[in-house]
Amino acid sequence: MRFGFSETCLEHDPGPRHPENPDRLRAIREHLDGLESVEYVAPEPAPVEHVEAVHTHDYVDELRAFIEGGGGNWDPDTAATETTWDAALASAGIAIWAAAVALEGASGHETPFALGRPPGHHATPDDAMGFCFFNNAGIAAQYAIDTRGADRVAILDWDVHHGNGTQDMFYERDDVFYASIHEDGLYPGTGDIDEMGEGDGAGTTLNVPLPAGSGNPEYDATLTDVVGPAIESFDPDLLLVSAGFDAHRHDPISRMHVTTGGFRLLTRRVRETANATDSDLGFILEGGYGLDTLAEGVGAVHEVFEGRSASTPEEPIQSDVESLFEDVQAERQGIGSK
Repeated sequence: MRFGFSETCLEHDPGPRHPENPDRLRAIREHLDGLESVEYVAPEPAPVEHVEAVHTHDYVDELRAFIEGGGGNWDPDTAATETTWDAALASAGIAIWAAAVALEGASGHETPFALGRPPGHHATPDDAMGFCFFNNAGIAAQYAIDTRGADRVAILDWDVHHGNGTQDMFYERDDVFYASIHEDGLYPGTGDIDEMGEGDGAGTTLNVPLPAGSGNPEYDATLTDVVGPAIESFDPDLLLVSAGFDAHRHDPISRMHVTTGGFRLLTRRVRETANATDSDLGFILEGGYGLDTLAEGVGAVHEVFEGRSASTPEEPIQSDVESLFEDVQAERQGIGSK
């Protein structure tokens, strides 16, 4: 794979005790450097006008002034320093690069993966939260539509937390499909199955809040039975993956049981979905707070594009997940009647 990376993203440092710290990228780099066929690219930072295509001008100005004033705690979870502005623009620029490279036809060994931080999927149009300042996937999707001629973009978010910010950005839009697989009841408390979009965007949001303890069988079934078919029906030009690795069974802040091999399988399923829709494909880093498991997860994605196989789980899915799938499908069948 081709990995977008900027040293500037290491300069955002909310402190060693904060889970979203520069060691995340250092661990990924160290792991990838031991693998074959890894290529790094240093994209340009995002121009502010691309950020303001999805974030309000007032919010961007307020955030910049806050950071230039020395930063601090924007909220209890989200801390900024004087270097955060440049890091956030660099992270957004890497995501834009991933979308652009994908739409230029990069595939196989050339498939792009944006290794930016701070992450983005909790950032709403007018607020920072959940370690996120600019919504990298949202910025990349809008860039693809505004600048690269994409008519329809799908964003698949497999981070263990629901990407409330990405959902909010496109909730009333019919040109961006947002699908999230996340742990039920976890921060930020959004992402219920009845959140499906409104107005022109009715049906273009899909949430699958899996119960705590879900692992490889449940995630695989979610992609093959629910999310994959929905994305295929939407038929996007570009599929972006908000790739968090905090659903790993050893991640310190979730209760899910996905293994490193499970992320290899998720990647295989996403690639199959992209092939079925003839859509371009790119990955954008989100969460993941166990350094080893985060690094191994990113490596697992890379390995799939280098030809490594991914095993299908033999275990049955939990019965409550089968019921969840039925409820999701029932909600979606009733969209037209609401």
